[in-house]
Amino acid sequence: MALALLTAALAEPETTLGGLALVEVLDFAGGLFLSALKMVVVPLIVSAIVVGVANMAAQDGFRRVGAKAVGFYLLTGVCAVVTGLALVNVIRPGEGEAAVALAGALPQDAAALTAVEGRGFGDLIGVLRRAVPDNVFAAAANAELLALIFASVLFGYFAGRLPKPKRQVMARFWGAVHDIMVAITMLVMRFAPIGVFALVAKTVLVAGFASLANVAWFAATVMAGLAAHIFLTLPLLQRFVAGVRPFAYYAKILPAQLTAFSTASSSATLPVTLACAEQAGVSKRTTGFVLPLGATVNMDGTALYECVVVIFIAQLYGVDLGWAQLVVVALALLTSVGVAGIPSASLVAIALILPAVGLPVEALAVVLVVDRLLDMSRTAVNVTGDLTVAALIERSESGGLDALRKR
Repeated sequence: MALALLTAALAEPETTLGGLALVEVLDFAGGLFLSALKMVVVPLIVSAIVVGVANMAAQDGFRRVGAKAVGFYLLTGVCAVVTGLALVNVIRPGEGEAAVALAGALPQDAAALTAVEGRGFGDLIGVLRRAVPDNVFAAAANAELLALIFASVLFGYFAGRLPKPKRQVMARFWGAVHDIMVAITMLVMRFAPIGVFALVAKTVLVAGFASLANVAWFAATVMAGLAAHIFLTLPLLQRFVAGVRPFAYYAKILPAQLTAFSTASSSATLPVTLACAEQAGVSKRTTGFVLPLGATVNMDGTALYECVVVIFIAQLYGVDLGWAQLVVVALALLTSVGVAGIPSASLVAIALILPAVGLPVEALAVVLVVDRLLDMSRTAVNVTGDLTVAALIERSESGGLDALRKR
């Protein structure tokens, strides 16, 4: 990012490199990175959802504990996304004089940018109708997000209910597919420094440094949303639903929060998350089911981030999403389930949401300047959300955590 800003400061939009315009060279390199992101979207999301749902369906206590876990995960996720949606509409980081220059540096597709503008509630019903695909393979080819998620959940559930020998075969197959896609995603992310350099340098070169003011406001909006969720929403749930003292609980799980922040990976943090939960008094029965599941399907910070990114980009283009904001909320919740617990994996999900609401994927370039810091912060929120749900279920199932009860 520093090199990108230096390049933009020293060069001009007309600068050439080897006979080619520098802007075109940067656009080519950044475009390759975005294309690689789009390449892994469908198989990564589908395999993650199938594996996660199949694991839930195969659990003996799925009907009771699983239903509670999914219910609490949905509750915290909705709270996070609604918080982000409210803040981005109040602060409106994508508006202002500098935003005009920034929008001019982004791809322009008149057909796509008017696809959702001025739509009403009836169009939202149409979007939900398309959640049940006529042809699942056509849905995959066209990256129809809701249809893919619906089909994946259905497939995963019944794969998990198969007789044990067949269930194990399906588990090994889809687990291997998911591992392969995570490995490919990690390979793509190894080239992220080059892609970020190219995309950021090109955007700032065309739009100018004044445009970074909008990016700073965007980052502030995300951080405010994450702070509200981790210091207000989750503590309220711990206090009034689980009956534990929030900051006493946070003192026990602090190592997991710090590990999540430093690694930006909820999967890499999982061993520490398990240890912290058990030290806080959560039983192994609860942690063994709830936390691995949460590391896969519960991404409060990621869902909030995805929502704010999409609305921010729409604001830059001057597009009023209207009722389509509800689609963004739903897609942010659903795609956060299929995001791998690795650094910057949410970029994959956002690359799927943007076209669904008529916005170009290439507009992602504008948020890459601050993505790494925000990635670390939202991962800490993701892990805290998992540990909060573990406490809620522990209290409802066994009445534990007496040492942390409110006084």
